[in-house]
Amino acid sequence: MAEHDDARRRAADVEALDALLEAGAESMGIALDALARDRLVAYVRLLERWNAAYNLTAVRDPVEMVSRHLLDSLTVLDQVRGPRVLDVGSGAGLPGIVLAVARPALAVTLLDSVGKKVRFLEQARLELRLDNVTPVQARVEAYRPPAPFQTVVSRAALALGPLWRAARGLLVPGGRLVAMKARLDAAETAELDDVAWTSIEVVVPGLEERRLVVVERHDDARGPT
Repeated sequence: MAEHDDARRRAADVEALDALLEAGAESMGIALDALARDRLVAYVRLLERWNAAYNLTAVRDPVEMVSRHLLDSLTVLDQVRGPRVLDVGSGAGLPGIVLAVARPALAVTLLDSVGKKVRFLEQARLELRLDNVTPVQARVEAYRPPAPFQTVVSRAALALGPLWRAARGLLVPGGRLVAMKARLDAAETAELDDVAWTSIEVVVPGLEERRLVVVERHDDARGPT
């Protein structure tokens, strides 16, 4: 009886997370099919299990993970150009895994220098059957990909100046860096004075102000837009 009760609770938990994800995505104008939602909920449950031993994220509550991790990561979708995308400082796979699930046509490389995090990314790739994901253990400054990327994304992995200097050489001409920020610091943006950059405010249900900083690789561009 106890096993049946546990199974019912787990099923109810999954349904609740799926409903929360679907409602949140719809409020953001993002359509996720049932397979994508199933994979993202499975990702949250996998992250919850690994987090107990590996401390991958400070967020412990799966419900909170939906807003702080999944929905937050989905804000990048409109700014991503493919097919090749690099997630710098991917950590637990944010936003890279979420992007790979939501847009299977993307080929997403998840870059992180910490071995335990890359092991989790490998496990997530296997369990979620994400053939379009490639985890790589390396520091971005030393990373030499086989081909450049159309988009480099990063979720607060580095300050904007060092991030842009590292990302620029990894992009195709006309490619773009998309940096996710909770807030913009004037000292950070001052480091981008020699390039064109755009700040975009995004809304995530249940979260405070969020911004995307988009920097395009154009050698003759100067100043913010």
